[in-house]
Amino acid sequence: MPLPRQRGLTEQAADAAIDTACRMLRLPSIRNEFSDIADRAIKDQMTYRGFLAELLMAECDDRARRRSERRIKAAGFPREKSLRSFDFDANPNIDPATIHTLASCEWIKKSQPLCLIGDSGTGKSHMLIALGTEAAMKGYRVRYTLATKLVNELVEAADEKQLNKTIARYGRVDLLCIDELGYMELDRHGAELLFQVLTEREEKNSVAIASNESFGGWTKTFTDPRLCAAIVDRLTFNGTIIETGTDSYRLASTRARAEQTAAG
Repeated sequence: MPLPRQRGLTEQAADAAIDTACRMLRLPSIRNEFSDIADRAIKDQMTYRGFLAELLMAECDDRARRRSERRIKAAGFPREKSLRSFDFDANPNIDPATIHTLASCEWIKKSQPLCLIGDSGTGKSHMLIALGTEAAMKGYRVRYTLATKLVNELVEAADEKQLNKTIARYGRVDLLCIDELGYMELDRHGAELLFQVLTEREEKNSVAIASNESFGGWTKTFTDPRLCAAIVDRLTFNGTIIETGTDSYRLASTRARAEQTAAG
């Protein structure tokens, strides 16, 4: 049923008509911000075109924000981490210029891998989540998972005859972030299933991993040397490798706080 249209609406009637139209057209941002933008338009003496542009841009900006929030939520990050909150001074092994280049997400556009290698507390997971968040904000589909959780999911899918479907689901996202790779030994079956996921994504979509083991120590996780070599090859070919070092800045900051408390 069309809305009634008439000239000479009162301000109250006009506001009601705008609210109703915005609900029908599903324009929540314009409905919420119309009054403020209208007042600003009068104050700034905007033209009709300028006023309309302000309204439409408000809706577009808010929709973009909501899409980013949905992608970040869908990624399944365990906590919020940002590049802004990372203390580069505390870990000189991580080059800010390299990280900010990665934040442009050109490597994801080129389907290249990223490896973050270093001891616990050196910022690997922070970087993994922060760069994944940047990718989601730029419109990429991202999925975060722990290595053991991914392997367990693949094993269960294989038992339930759903392996191809599960591998395809992990193959579709633009960036797959695998955390804590190398913390636990994987049996041959689990390692082979993980290899299938990496093969599905090879040179089609990016993989980013964080590991506390150097590549030379990956034989503890992937006990078959040939399979281990193939997995390392998948994760490093045309990729970026960042070594975050061995000194835990998280432990150092805890000690610093303890010293400050003792001194106080």
